[in-house]
Amino acid sequence: MNRKFLLAIFLAFVGSALLAQSNANPRVKVETNCGSFVLELYNETPLHRDNFLQLVRSRSYDGVHFHRIVPGFVVQGGNLMTRNARKGMDMREDTLTRTVPAEIMPEKYFHVRGSLCAARESDDTNPTKASSGSQFYIVTGTYYTDFDLQAMTEKYGKTFSEAQKDAYKIQGGTPHLDGGYTVYGRVISGWKTIQKIEQRETDDKEQPLKPVIIRSMRIIPEGKR
Repeated sequence: MNRKFLLAIFLAFVGSALLAQSNANPRVKVETNCGSFVLELYNETPLHRDNFLQLVRSRSYDGVHFHRIVPGFVVQGGNLMTRNARKGMDMREDTLTRTVPAEIMPEKYFHVRGSLCAARESDDTNPTKASSGSQFYIVTGTYYTDFDLQAMTEKYGKTFSEAQKDAYKIQGGTPHLDGGYTVYGRVISGWKTIQKIEQRETDDKEQPLKPVIIRSMRIIPEGKR
């Protein structure tokens, strides 16, 4: 077992121990070549929280691309194979097979604009809805009316609380994804950066023509928030 792997395990253990002593949701600053933004991770989804923090501590995300942009829907990144990606590379390919068990709780955490969510394989090959071990997406979404949400209820059998309806009408989001993917955090500042990423022109694979690269991710100490 190599030293880097042992160090990553040790850091994850130490980080989890510190989190256990605090009720505050951890925060991570993300620096990209389009600007920076800050994520807050939910303590109620501990498996996803700890997995994400371990990847941040080990600097696994540094140099990784936002490889999928769908305006009015999501911006997606976290494919570790995209580090040092060459021009024209199909960045949808991902050889990471490790997954995180689903922590889906749509009644509390749903796909409102700014939500941090776990990407995953389709139901055909992934009936338990287990999440990718590294890939994530941030909801940009669009706005919905009561009529839209009622139509979605009739088509997909989804039900929405009054709080969810208000959020989708006022803030926007992607309600049809509720119940299918784990939502484990949110963007709390730097939304202009997300908008810049979303506005990048893409090819027919939904990949940005000009790279969007994560320069670094760092955990923000509680005392510096």
